[in-house]
Amino acid sequence: MPPSTPNPAVQAWRDHDTQARTLPGMSLGRVPLTADPGDAERLWAMGTRRAELDNPVDLATPGQAAARAAIDRLCLIRDLTARAVQVDWDLRLPPDRADHLWKVLSHLHPPRTVAGLADADTALHAWRTRHYLCKLIWRRGPGFLQIRDRRWGDLRRFTADDPRYPAAIARLDRGVHHADICTDILEELTAEHLVLRADDLAWWLPYHVSRWLQEAMAV
Repeated sequence: MPPSTPNPAVQAWRDHDTQARTLPGMSLGRVPLTADPGDAERLWAMGTRRAELDNPVDLATPGQAAARAAIDRLCLIRDLTARAVQVDWDLRLPPDRADHLWKVLSHLHPPRTVAGLADADTALHAWRTRHYLCKLIWRRGPGFLQIRDRRWGDLRRFTADDPRYPAAIARLDRGVHHADICTDILEELTAEHLVLRADDLAWWLPYHVSRWLQEAMAV
């Protein structure tokens, strides 16, 4: 696999509110990232409640280097969304897939702008007004894992007790070459829109929860 593009950075603040973040002590400055699974947890532990990405998430540019950079950023957005951190980011989509892709990504904190859509304003309004935490999540129980998906307006629930699934998800979590995942598992997850394909990479879309933010039956 080719090496990743230069690591991203974020501007971080201790509060979501636009006015509050201008107060003394609210800015955490520019925080370099490592494209590591611990980046989101590190930002949270620092006190980050709002973060601004340095560059757009670009799914429109072909090539594996561009795909790797996009997925590294999406990993961070997904993991910060799971912690209810507001993320200021911009998204570029390939026009031929844009109408589908924005809905696939709609469990993430809404972006500021989306390029590639014929009617970006309508899509952004829908994304912002219909977004809530736990829209696409997964959790692991004793001998099974479960995914709950509400991106499409209803609850779609999937339960897997095949021991191959946790290992596959662990590999997909940061984005991996599609050939490294069992074909039948990848095809099933892709068919349910639980995996994003970017060039030769496949990436796991749901974010993980260790506890419910409200009663489990309501999520």
